[in-house]
Amino acid sequence: MSLRESATDMHDELVRLRHALHREPELGLDLPRTQEKVLAALDGLPLEVRLGQGLSSVTAVLRGDLPGPTVLLRGDMDALPVSERGDAETVSRLDGRMHACGHDLHTTMLAGAAHLLSARRDRLAGNVIFMFQPGEEGHRGAKIMIDEGVLDAAGEPPVAAYALHVISSVLPNGLFLTRTGTIMAAADKLIVTVRGAGGHGSAPHLAKDPIPAACEMVLALQSMVTRGFDVFDPVVVTVGAFHAGTVGNVIPEEARFEATIRSFSAATHERVLERSVALVEGIAAAHGLEVDACFDMGYPVTVNDGTEAEFVGDTVREVYGEGRFTRAPQPFTGAEDFSYVCDRVPSAFVVLGACPPDLDPRKAAYNHSPQARFDDAVLADGAALYAELAARRLDLAAG
Repeated sequence: MSLRESATDMHDELVRLRHALHREPELGLDLPRTQEKVLAALDGLPLEVRLGQGLSSVTAVLRGDLPGPTVLLRGDMDALPVSERGDAETVSRLDGRMHACGHDLHTTMLAGAAHLLSARRDRLAGNVIFMFQPGEEGHRGAKIMIDEGVLDAAGEPPVAAYALHVISSVLPNGLFLTRTGTIMAAADKLIVTVRGAGGHGSAPHLAKDPIPAACEMVLALQSMVTRGFDVFDPVVVTVGAFHAGTVGNVIPEEARFEATIRSFSAATHERVLERSVALVEGIAAAHGLEVDACFDMGYPVTVNDGTEAEFVGDTVREVYGEGRFTRAPQPFTGAEDFSYVCDRVPSAFVVLGACPPDLDPRKAAYNHSPQARFDDAVLADGAALYAELAARRLDLAAG
């Protein structure tokens, strides 16, 4: 029986686990209930299991009976602070928390892959690290797990790593997608505080008004993008918060805004941070004002290794057929902390369409929406692909 057929036989078990995870979503790095469910799902398998110290992670190592290298498979486990809406069959029981990004599916698929590969341990030429990771949604859980030794869990660094991510819209159901090179953006937050001197709105010449300067900075950041950076190595700057003043006839002492900055290469990432700070400092100086500009550094650019991305495409086409795979024409503008793994190990990040068949993916709610819905039917295919990638990559390395 093939891995795909075995995964299909596990469908009901996978659905039960996914629904259990979906009903009790947890946030950030501390996911005790999720960790318990994962451990229960792995119970009885021939795995070496280690729990995280600074987070509720689960690292499980499967050692094949045949000699060979190590491959890593990653699934993230945390939810979002979103109140679920819509008519999904299974909904969150916890107010203000929802698996709106599909991490419950990723966790389930990875647990399924552990079962599939454990059943084929006698044919496995090497080791598999199963990385069940909390804190992907802004908490750098992957970096913490790396610091705690997940990449060395099998005694040697992996030769390849793979992550799957479902998407609730855009892609047709069951379509796998990846690309060579950058697949997800770097994301950073720019926080700017402009300080002047307050005064009466009728006499602005007696004050130092920070608002016009801050507004000029917002517009100048947009010009900086279009005139300072290559359109084929793009930058996205969006100011999403602007705070200043209390009433219309009072000039405030300070104005503050926050922006998200997305970039798609390491070189541009570094340069846009430098240019942004220099720009706002120059404008503040021209107005005779003080400014504090700092960055809340987000995730690096997620870059797929070319060989591993091609390997994913070949595997999907062979297992599922030519029509189930497509290449992404450009990167996604979201960010991913699997980037920390990609920086250390030749990796491929793969997207799987999970839009329910009764919805139009062009109109369906996107990931992170309170109305996002994901189709349970993709669980078996995701679990099988995880397992196929690990088994085939180990066979490839073993020659």
